Amino acid sequence: QVQLVESGGGLVQAGGSLRLSCLASGRAFSTSPMGWFRQAPGKDRESVAVINRSGTSTGYADSAKGRFTISRDNSKNTVYLQLNSLKPEDTAVYYCARSSLSIPTLTQYDYRDWGQGTQVTVSS
Repeated sequence: QVQLVESGGGLVQAGGSLRLSCLASGRAFSTSPMGWFRQAPGKDRESVAVINRSGTSTGYADSAKGRFTISRDNSKNTVYLQLNSLKPEDTAVYYCARSSLSIPTLTQYDYRDWGQGTQVTVSS
């Protein structure tokens, strides 16, 4: 099992940027696809972005395409999510997760280990 700790959330105005980080413990990080997901108040958790083990392949939900960028640094056991051009509807708790599969998917049920989340609030 891998322990995941997110950071970098906060309050930002619409149009602003944030960079989220997710630090993982354990050697399994570099061999696992990773994903970012989010959950807004009163809504179901949804996928945001995913990345393969080496960081050479990524996938994005439609809401994230062109604005968010996922990346990873296996030497630091960290996966990142750069959030640009933020909108009030991006307000949510953002979670990182480790996939139980060998390839990244945008399906949250394919992810076995989850962090506690970091709050992102975008004001209009």
